[in-house]
Amino acid sequence: MAALLPDLDHLRVPPGKPLSLAGRDPDSKRGLPDGKADRVALLTKLGERLDALQDVLSAEAKHKVLLVLQGMDTSGKDGTVRNVFGTVDPLGVRVAAFKVPSEAERARDYLWRVHAQVPAAGEIVIFNRSHYEDVLVTRVHGWVDARECARRYAQINDFERMLTETGTTIVKCMLHISKDEQRKRLEDRRTDPVKHFKFSLGDLEERKLWDNYMTAYEQALGATSSEHAPWHVIPANSNSTRNACVAALLVAAIERLKPAYPEPTTDLSKIVIV
Repeated sequence: MAALLPDLDHLRVPPGKPLSLAGRDPDSKRGLPDGKADRVALLTKLGERLDALQDVLSAEAKHKVLLVLQGMDTSGKDGTVRNVFGTVDPLGVRVAAFKVPSEAERARDYLWRVHAQVPAAGEIVIFNRSHYEDVLVTRVHGWVDARECARRYAQINDFERMLTETGTTIVKCMLHISKDEQRKRLEDRRTDPVKHFKFSLGDLEERKLWDNYMTAYEQALGATSSEHAPWHVIPANSNSTRNACVAALLVAAIERLKPAYPEPTTDLSKIVIV
């Protein structure tokens, strides 16, 4: 399997070091085939491997896997879920999408609703947006100050450390697109009738805060990329690149767990089926 997995270590955000998103090319194909068809073919093979690994994970019921997807509007979080997990048994995968908190959620600490959605043993869970909204959107809009953000970074690191120490493997991916690519995708939503339902005037208001979001992402990822739960900045201007990178990182993470089917609890050789 090692020959199938591309070398994507350069996507990792080194723990304890500042991050510059300006230095991360959202069009990069480094580590992947140059041609789109070849990247799609790679994703197909990775999908087959992911499906097989999920089957073993579910049967073993020992490990827990959490994939965190963050990114600006139109960065492709939904498309990543659809394409990376399109051939995986849906019984072993669950998606949790975090939108504006409900009244009940606002009445509790910001991690309460998140902790309720973490994976159980044998399960893969995908966070489509996540607890990081509470150090991104809140910071950009001034709902929390720098001091509160720093406190939350520490709380998030502790939360993720607790998850990893109790058997959860965390793969965190920031889907990185350029501002110009976002403009093209928003325009596509505006002009394509099939995509009209995705268009929101609120997205245009958030787009005006692009630079503030980039700063918030740099600070958040730099403060919360750890040895136990590192961040990866995924070049996402190309959908095929984005999908292949996320699939490869997830497959590599599960491979490192060395999952295995459990041994039978009885001697099957003495059982006769009539």
